[in-house]
Amino acid sequence: MVHTNWALKPTTKTVTCIHTDAKKFLVSNVLTVGKTYEVKNETEEFLFVIDNTGKVGGYYKEYFQ
Repeated sequence: MVHTNWALKPTTKTVTCIHTDAKKFLVSNVLTVGKTYEVKNETEEFLFVIDNTGKVGGYYKEYFQ
């Protein structure tokens, strides 16, 4: 269960949220446009960042720059 300690891992990079206009999911309550987030893990499709709740969440890369 590697994902249980992602919040403790060093930050790999930082990204800025560019929009929260999701087609299918509600992300505007956990991401803020213009805010910079710390990336804890990355896959081809998702970025795992510490969101506004203080926990690690996985979001599509399209929300970030």
